[in-house]
Amino acid sequence: MLFRRSFLLNAAAVAAVGMTLAACGRGGGEADTSGPLRVGATAVPHAEILEQVRPLLAAEGVTLEVKIFNDYVQPNVQLAEKRLDANYFQTKPYLDEFNAARGTDLTTLAGIHVEPLGLYSRKFTKLEELVDGAEIVLPNDASNTGRSLLLLQSAGLITLKKGENPLQTVADIQDNRKGLKFREVEAATIPRILPQVDAAVINTNYALDAGLKPRTDALAFEGADSPYVNYLVIRPESQNDPRLVALANALRGEAARAYIAQRYEGAVVPAQ
Repeated sequence: MLFRRSFLLNAAAVAAVGMTLAACGRGGGEADTSGPLRVGATAVPHAEILEQVRPLLAAEGVTLEVKIFNDYVQPNVQLAEKRLDANYFQTKPYLDEFNAARGTDLTTLAGIHVEPLGLYSRKFTKLEELVDGAEIVLPNDASNTGRSLLLLQSAGLITLKKGENPLQTVADIQDNRKGLKFREVEAATIPRILPQVDAAVINTNYALDAGLKPRTDALAFEGADSPYVNYLVIRPESQNDPRLVALANALRGEAARAYIAQRYEGAVVPAQ
């Protein structure tokens, strides 16, 4: 519930910013609001969703430039360095971890969608087929490692010492009844090594990019009620940038929500 409360607060903040702009005009805020809006994103689904709202922004006089990344680090680095105006690819637990590790103060503007996490295999077609001692690959960043372990716990494969704590590690596994072996690697590389291991937890954006169909291919899958919302992220001084308010409103608008529901068939779910 912590992450849902955070999302609701940020959604309210977007509405408040919108009202402030309506009252004060387009010139408020300390950030430079002229020129194209530069947004970093991973290719699928984030960049695809951004392309859907490009015409809506153009109608408001905002030119959208999308820069595609294949990792989770550079979009934040380049946003902090002011080479981007925003990025759209990450959950709040990941952002919090990044800020703490890098000394940055990037912040969420609006929650857009949820990508339920999945466990995949090229060797097994059902969860119960996993053999004792199977090797399971997990994403190696702390927020996604913990999230992966919670998925495996919900699937009945392991039990964790701290219940639903989202930042647990492999060392926090209390019961590993099948003697599963775990290896942690960079999230973006996991689809490429999937055929070499017994199973792997893969972030949905990378699963879709690799041609996997989460709803039918995953051995285990988070529910649509996952608290891991993907956010539009900005620098604090950009809160009053009217281009970003327009982008947040478009991404949370009915056209974008309809596109997400139709295009991804439940593998990506609009945030509530």
